[in-house]
Amino acid sequence: MKTYRLLPLTLAIGAALALPVRAQSLLELYDAARGHDAAYQAAKSQYEANLSKADQAKAALLPTVNLTAGASSTQLRTESGGNTSDRSFENQNVGVNATQPLYRAANFASYQQGTLQTDLAEAQLLTAEQDLIVRVSQAYFDVLASQDSLTFVQAQKTAVAEQLASARRNFEVGTATITDTREAQARFDLVTAQEIAADNDLRVKKLALNQLVGKVDTAPYPLAPATTLPALAPDDVNTWVQQSQDQHPAIRQARIGLEVATLETDKAKAGHKPTLDLTASHTLNRNVGGSAISTTDSRTYNTTVGVQFVLPLFAGFATQNRLKETLALEDKARADLDAAQRNVAQGTRASYFGVVSGLGQVKALEAAEASSQSALDANKLGYQVGVRINIDVLNSQSQLFDTKAKLAKARYDVLVGGLKLRQASGTLKSEDLQGVNALLAPAAPAITAPAPAAPASTQPR
Repeated sequence: MKTYRLLPLTLAIGAALALPVRAQSLLELYDAARGHDAAYQAAKSQYEANLSKADQAKAALLPTVNLTAGASSTQLRTESGGNTSDRSFENQNVGVNATQPLYRAANFASYQQGTLQTDLAEAQLLTAEQDLIVRVSQAYFDVLASQDSLTFVQAQKTAVAEQLASARRNFEVGTATITDTREAQARFDLVTAQEIAADNDLRVKKLALNQLVGKVDTAPYPLAPATTLPALAPDDVNTWVQQSQDQHPAIRQARIGLEVATLETDKAKAGHKPTLDLTASHTLNRNVGGSAISTTDSRTYNTTVGVQFVLPLFAGFATQNRLKETLALEDKARADLDAAQRNVAQGTRASYFGVVSGLGQVKALEAAEASSQSALDANKLGYQVGVRINIDVLNSQSQLFDTKAKLAKARYDVLVGGLKLRQASGTLKSEDLQGVNALLAPAAPAITAPAPAAPASTQPR
């Protein structure tokens, strides 16, 4: 009876599991990754920590106020002329002390460093955002490339299987030799192995995407049919390099590092400079039971306002050595900035020419796809009239499907390469994903395998 009660629930769960997985766009998966990726979440937390650290530098210019309180009890014995007297009294005090820096060169330099920490935190967070955009896009198109590879291999397997069946039929009727059958069988076994490898590669790529976006079963949209890849704009490498020098977060961080190092030198120089503070205090002292010189209770109020001037004279050469250290670190920061500018420029040029090369490869592979299709049609026709053999058709099929897979992969590489180019130039934003996302379509185009040709019955073997 209990089993029958659970049957509707079991059927409902089974029906839910049988529902098709809803595909997701690139923007959807990127939004999911922003809330799940551990590296990006760590960068956000570090950003918030850096902002709080920057605010701490303001404290060096603001007043400090302290509340003090104390209490003590004293036992006093007095011996005079052979007479001894004992008495006790208590002292209670409470006060407020305040100090306002008027001139402290080191404190002002620390405040300026804290202000720069805000810009540094923004540059670091921007780096993490750009890295997440590229990682999500790369994982997204890796899955699509693996899906295409598996689809083309399966289509090739179907075509080879039909070619194998045709060779067997022709051998049975005596119009072909066993060689055609064995060649087709060898090619079928090879494609089967490729299918297993492609299926495993797709599983691995999906697991990587699932982990990145925090979903169980991602299903990316494929490229829309007859998609035309966007042209590279601007098409001048020097323009991209100039943008990188102005906007790349790595260069921004290096520039900020140089400014911080310069301010650190100013702080070291401040070790020779005087300091001037405004001080104020208000203290209440209460004596209960008198004091050492009085036997009556008393209460006193003490209010003090003044300025404190300190001029450093000698600190064991610590200031001079500290100044040498900061000057060396300032030179290091300047060298780091030069290295960052050179590396970013080189990376931008490499990314630019990578996209240009990718667009050229796409055009060449599109032409190769058309040529491979024509070659396959010609070999099928030649096989029918007896001027081509079975292995020629099989080779043409392999070449066609291999070209299709390379063409699909080249298209994905161009799209990801365009994002990497923007990352290299420091201009990559989440809005750039909208242009890529517009090239995707919810439904994938069907891929049909070319039908194998049967050899002429009069062809000798």
